[in-house]
Amino acid sequence: MAPRPRNHTVCLLAGAVLMLLFAAATPTAAQSCAPAKFPAGHSFQRCAALPVLGASLYWTHHASNGTADLAFRAPQSAAGGWVAWGINTDRPSSMAGSSVFLASPGAGGAVSVLMTYLESTSPSLTNGTLKLDVPVAPVAEYTAGAYTIYVTVALPGNNTVQNTVWQAGPLSGGQVAAHPMSGANLQSTMKLDFLSGGTGTGATNSMEQQRSPPVMTGYPPMRP
Repeated sequence: MAPRPRNHTVCLLAGAVLMLLFAAATPTAAQSCAPAKFPAGHSFQRCAALPVLGASLYWTHHASNGTADLAFRAPQSAAGGWVAWGINTDRPSSMAGSSVFLASPGAGGAVSVLMTYLESTSPSLTNGTLKLDVPVAPVAEYTAGAYTIYVTVALPGNNTVQNTVWQAGPLSGGQVAAHPMSGANLQSTMKLDFLSGGTGTGATNSMEQQRSPPVMTGYPPMRP
């Protein structure tokens, strides 16, 4: 038998290298969300490692009624900060116009969850004012250096693609204070498809255009 051409051997080697690279990359892609443990009664079919603030989102979408069971998890100081997640129905890639769930220290070591609509970049943080339905009220916990907010929401317009937002910031005198106005805190918006799990980044957070960061007021002081 005549020897095979050299270029045939090169093609075989190149194909083998590509297969090895694909095999090596596949586990990494599958691990885009860190393994997570949740209390009994909480389990989720999908997850997304959010691109900034070390946060992750876990969810199960229910096509039959257009709802999603969610768990938002983000690291934060136990006594010195807050975290929040929400959906913006009014202004893509902005915090203003978002219905959010904000977790912070509560009374007696518990975690408090505020539901509020951010009407501007200096929101009043009035509890319970949202632009989406919440069939199951939110609860939150603080363990291992991170807050986790559990909530069920009705996806606005029964649309699986939503503009999601998240944040983390400090407390001041026991009250929720403004988050940093630079870096990761201005990149915490993302378009998410709750059906396919597809994601996309939005434009720079419009709060970046603000001349001076507001102090978020209206939330009751943290009780000891």
